[in-house]
Amino acid sequence: MDTLPPAVSGDAAAPLTAAQLRELYSLMVAVRHLDTSAVAWQRQGLIPGYAPELGQEAAQVGSGYAVDTTRDFVFPTYREMGVARTMGVDMVAYMSTHKATWHGGLYDPLESRLAPIQAVVAGSVLHAVGWAHGQTLAAATGDGKLGVALTYFGDGASSQGDVHEAMNFAAVMKAPVVFFVQNNGWAISVPTERQVAGGSVAARAAGYGIPALQIDGDDVVAVVEATRRAFAHARAGNGPVLIEAMTYRRGPHSTSDDPGRYRSLDEERDGAGEDPIERFRKRLLADGIADEAFFAGALAAAKGEEEEIRAGIQALGPRPGTEMFDLVFQETTPALQAQAANWREESEHV
Repeated sequence: MDTLPPAVSGDAAAPLTAAQLRELYSLMVAVRHLDTSAVAWQRQGLIPGYAPELGQEAAQVGSGYAVDTTRDFVFPTYREMGVARTMGVDMVAYMSTHKATWHGGLYDPLESRLAPIQAVVAGSVLHAVGWAHGQTLAAATGDGKLGVALTYFGDGASSQGDVHEAMNFAAVMKAPVVFFVQNNGWAISVPTERQVAGGSVAARAAGYGIPALQIDGDDVVAVVEATRRAFAHARAGNGPVLIEAMTYRRGPHSTSDDPGRYRSLDEERDGAGEDPIERFRKRLLADGIADEAFFAGALAAAKGEEEEIRAGIQALGPRPGTEMFDLVFQETTPALQAQAANWREESEHV
């Protein structure tokens, strides 16, 4: 499915260079290694919980790679570690949420252009549309260049009412937002065909007058190209776009989930298809863009990065509870000021 007008010029139509293709592969390997390590960290007690993204590296790296961090803003769910890594977000600060050190992450959203991690299913789409509408209002007054919001949700979240509200408002107001659906085949334990009427999230976009793309979410190049096209369309003032990236969640929904309760290993193998990283590796080899030395170097770099991140997570200390007085309230009342002072005094004597 492709109802989006073609990009005829500019970066959206430019082919990826050999250097960019190698960078994409390195990012996918780094994300894969960090993702599998995070699951191990949870089993070892280093972090209390994590939402794996095994098999979704191409969808996340490809879409994150298209973001212009000088003006765009990304609104993630709890499963977009690969997007964050691709955008250059500090991974220790990102993983602080999974360690339950700080809600939403310790990174600076304004600087990184990545909103705090959203645990509410489909909650991020509303925030994205609100920010995007603000961009439209700012552009109307000639205040700065138009940024595009990129928001993520899954096939399960597409059934939430928040998605309807967000898509309807974005379409009516022509908000510059890209709805990126990672259809990984499962709404926790329920397969897509049992919870998405019609079987396609992209097909729903027509009801809102929104152009849509349904793409191979395991082909990182296809994901980059589709996301760039969507950004170009929204940035030109044409309103929102929906991308449905068809992929597969190879692991559990979270580290507290047992996928063996609702699918067999044979079903998992058949549904997952070829590994997106191995698939891209074969392509780079066949095209003479990379060799075995490059692949070995990418893996070594990923392992080194993981060791540094692990050490950083272990070094994270507890956050002082008094921070709520600094970050939650714009102006604290005398009673709250007294409560904060008492809390700080008690904390110093603990």
